[in-house]
Formats: sequence, C-alpha cells, structure tokens
Amino acid sequence: MQEPSTVQLRNSLRQTFRERRKALSVIEQSDAAKKLVQQCIDLKLFEHKKRVAVYLTNDGELSTLPLIEYLWSIDIEVYLPVLHPFCDGYLLFLRYTENSLMLANNFGILEPKLECHKICPVQALDVIFTPLVAFDDKGNRLGMGGGFYDRTLQAIHKENPVRLIGLAHDIQQTLALPIEVWDIPLPNIITPTRYFHFK
Repeated sequence: MQEPSTVQLRNSLRQTFRERRKALSVIEQSDAAKKLVQQCIDLKLFEHKKRVAVYLTNDGELSTLPLIEYLWSIDIEVYLPVLHPFCDGYLLFLRYTENSLMLANNFGILEPKLECHKICPVQALDVIFTPLVAFDDKGNRLGMGGGFYDRTLQAIHKENPVRLIGLAHDIQQTLALPIEVWDIPLPNIITPTRYFHFK
C-alpha cells in the first residue's frame, strides 16, 4: 500500500484540527480569548510597541476580539491582513479602528476597505499575530493551505525586530507536523495557558 503524500497528511491534519477547535463551546472560546489577553499582559508583549497586526477570527480560531479591544484601550495601532490586490497570494496590513469600513474578501472574511494611506509595511510592524490550524514542538505552523502568511512573512529579515507570534488553542498542539520547504516556522506561539519560544 502506498504511503500517503505530505500533501495528503497535511490536509488530513487540517481537517482534524479544524474540527477539534470548532467543537469548542461558546463558553470555552470566550474563556480562552480572555486568557489570551492576560497571557499577553503577563508577558509584557506590548511595552514600547506602537503597531500590532492581528486577524479577525474565523473557522473556530482562538478569538482575537478581546485582544483587539485591549490594544485599542492602550492606544496601540491595530492592523488587519488584507488580500493584496495586485500580488496574488500575498497580504497587506491595513489600519483597523472601530470606525473602519469592512468588506468581505474572496473567502468571505471581513477586512478593512483598501486605502493606501492606511497600509503599514510588514517591516514597520512591531508584532504580527498569525492564525494557525496546528503547531508542533519545534514551532512549525500548519495554516489553512493558501500560503498567504508564508509568502508575506518571507519579506521579514532575521535582523528585523518585528516579533512573529502564532495564536492557537491548546488543543491545536501536536508532536510533529509534516513540513514543506516554503513553511516559515514561528519563533513564538501563545495559547490560553502557555507561551512557547522556539530558538
């Protein structure tokens, strides 16, 4: 019998972990979102920071709404990913406020209306929080399969001070993920109960 390919393994894992996080109750999701904010406060993540990229929650992801509201409350600029209109497969990061006009993208996910003066270059962000479907003990990240974050984050050089942090539920951790050459491992991952730093 033929061994399953890396693609098949990754797709199977995506399905498993997506179902796992979508099975969480409303109360569990709410509790996890509050704990995430407290984790960030305890880690002093936002000291001397001005610009933070987050994402709007979708598909059972760890909710970022309380985090976004906390960032607004301490006067930190919040940016959301927007599908790049000219470079297919890449993201731009646009300023997000309570008054932002939001439009659904090709995936049905809300994003700020594209206005050039609200774009922040990737290298100018202080922190970028990324979504993920699963992560392993080495910081490898399994995304939804579109490669948007992998392509976009390649622009960040190792000497750049921007801090990359994946956000996930505790149940999204696994021992080892099948990886591809284009995958960008995350140096930091935060769950509602733990902080992982990978060297």
